Amino acid sequence: MERPILRETMVRSDLPAGSAEKATWRDYLTLTKPGINASNLMAAFAGFWLAGHGQLDLPLLPITLLGTALVIAGGCALNNVIDRDIDPLMSRTQSRPVASGRVRPMTALWVGIALTVAGFVVLAALVNPLAAFLAMIGHFVYVGIYSLWLKRTTTLNTVVGGISGAVPPMIGWVAVTGSIDPPAWILFIFMFLWQPPHFLALAIRRMEEYRAAGVPMLPVVRGFAETKRQNLVYVAAMVLASLWLVHTGVVGILYLVVATVLGLVYIGLSLEGFFTKDDHRWGERMFFYSLVYLTAMLLAMIVDPLLLS
Repeated sequence: MERPILRETMVRSDLPAGSAEKATWRDYLTLTKPGINASNLMAAFAGFWLAGHGQLDLPLLPITLLGTALVIAGGCALNNVIDRDIDPLMSRTQSRPVASGRVRPMTALWVGIALTVAGFVVLAALVNPLAAFLAMIGHFVYVGIYSLWLKRTTTLNTVVGGISGAVPPMIGWVAVTGSIDPPAWILFIFMFLWQPPHFLALAIRRMEEYRAAGVPMLPVVRGFAETKRQNLVYVAAMVLASLWLVHTGVVGILYLVVATVLGLVYIGLSLEGFFTKDDHRWGERMFFYSLVYLTAMLLAMIVDPLLLS
């Protein structure tokens, strides 16, 4: 494990007395990172949809998504509290409600705890205990392992932290089936392997900001060459995992075509990194494509079963 980058930690345990008065409902919504929540809920829906083989349990679906959303929102709020010392050092995060002083850390802490507990209760009482347990694992990894520990100590931070981002489709699956079946594991592996290329691209784009904040992202610690090598490995493994889903029978030809084409494009872009003369621009393209790729893959998972039914 790499040694943490040494820096002077800016501790902001309290904020000016009048800061919290400026908070609006939008600040509290931003605290929960709605963009991240939305993408995770789309993954949870894909798992739910595939488990039902294209048939929706309409009473169960909104409850599952609500419980999942509350747990994710709670984790994101707690992340705002934990990262209040480094968020102001990066332009991407300096306007977050806690970092900017619009929401007090203690207020955000209680919001995060309340949302998390509410989510666990909804999933455990109204969905099933296994769904709640998976949500608990994802929450613990994101808050307890990634945010509090690995983010500041090792380049493996987003790799291990990717476990939390891979849990939502499993929650959707077990909400319907009550068990973790092979397709659920493949969805987990696929989503887990998607995280590193996505965040490595972000780290390339924001390398100097991560360096200034003392966050040991791979480009900062090991350089671009190693980052590109690892990126290619993760992308290739992710594409193979995506194709593996076809063998379970929950998706068919449409998904296979989409996964193959999008996967080959992703591998091609990854290989391009070894020849580019503009690493920053390549990182931007990789980051943008990672978002397009995931969205398109989840949509293919959702549309394809309609052709099978």
